[in-house]
Amino acid sequence: MKVLLDTNIVLDLLLERELFVDLARDIFILVENAEVDGYLCATSVTTLHYLIAKTLTRHDADETIQELLTLFCIAEVNKDILQHACTTNGIDYEDSVIYAAAKYAGVDMIVTRDKKGFKQSEVNVVSPQEFLALMKQTIDE
Repeated sequence: MKVLLDTNIVLDLLLERELFVDLARDIFILVENAEVDGYLCATSVTTLHYLIAKTLTRHDADETIQELLTLFCIAEVNKDILQHACTTNGIDYEDSVIYAAAKYAGVDMIVTRDKKGFKQSEVNVVSPQEFLALMKQTIDE
């Protein structure tokens, strides 16, 4: 199963956001254990680097991105995806780019804490709790 993590899920783990870090960690473990194929949108990677470098150092950001790139596949962003994002999915262009990249990459599911940004998505969109429940159900069967 191909699963794209929205930027907020990665930030939950990296910033250890108290209410969300455990869910994000559980999702990362599934990716690390190759139980799912993890994807990040290319734009998420640049956003993450910027935020980490701003909060910590550029060196920390470089190291973190290298670690993420060993774990995750990258959903590409090109001119077609950027144009597609202008006309589909939602009112937030950033979410629309993530959606379009996921769709073009053949992703099965987007995991986000901001489902309203993906209201018209043709790709299944789930919260971290919903995703983990689905995975538990799949493993139990």
